[in-house]
Amino acid sequence: MGRYSGFIAMYATLASRDVDCCLIPESPFYLEGPGGLFEYIEKRLKENGHMVIVIAEGAGQELLSESIQSMTLKDASGNKLLQDVGLWISQRIKDYFSKQRKMPINLKYIDPTYMIRAIPSNASDNVYCTLLAQSVVHGAMAGYTGFTSGLVNGRQTYIPFYRIIEKRNGVVITDRMWARLLSSTNQPSFLCLKDSTEDTGDEEQSNQLLENGHCGEEGSLISKR
Repeated sequence: MGRYSGFIAMYATLASRDVDCCLIPESPFYLEGPGGLFEYIEKRLKENGHMVIVIAEGAGQELLSESIQSMTLKDASGNKLLQDVGLWISQRIKDYFSKQRKMPINLKYIDPTYMIRAIPSNASDNVYCTLLAQSVVHGAMAGYTGFTSGLVNGRQTYIPFYRIIEKRNGVVITDRMWARLLSSTNQPSFLCLKDSTEDTGDEEQSNQLLENGHCGEEGSLISKR
């Protein structure tokens, strides 16, 4: 799950509170180098002796060597066929620590697939599903089509299909929920090296402008003469 958005991985991480790193499609990351994933993994292993990583299905697709080719392929449902990033990143972690760092690790990879749907329902789930089923039947008997039932502001409502599929539920990494996750896992933001270079270039350009002039009123730049 999480082919194009990582809100399930984000909420699962916040609910667990045992996760040390959460990787989602909306937040790019890189593996090697300062501030990369490998450096963070090594730091956490030395501090705690263990680490839990949650990765969404669509995270890190741009890092896979065959990602460009895979984007042109589709599965039987018409969705883009993505590479298995979990197996790929597990092997990369093993290779990095065994060959480069000479640090023995015991890595276990768990692919949940549909385990999240196989969890037994509790009382609240049963009541909610009953209300959904009853609402759908009432709507169908009333002559409505092309809709589903859902809870909006505490009320059972009829929601047209086009309103549901008009946009994807994604994670806004500048939002408060993602900030809560970063605070919970203590993981870095994994700012890309390219972005870091661009930020450094912008900073150097700003410093150069300040050396040749200073900001006047209303944000204007007054050059020295």
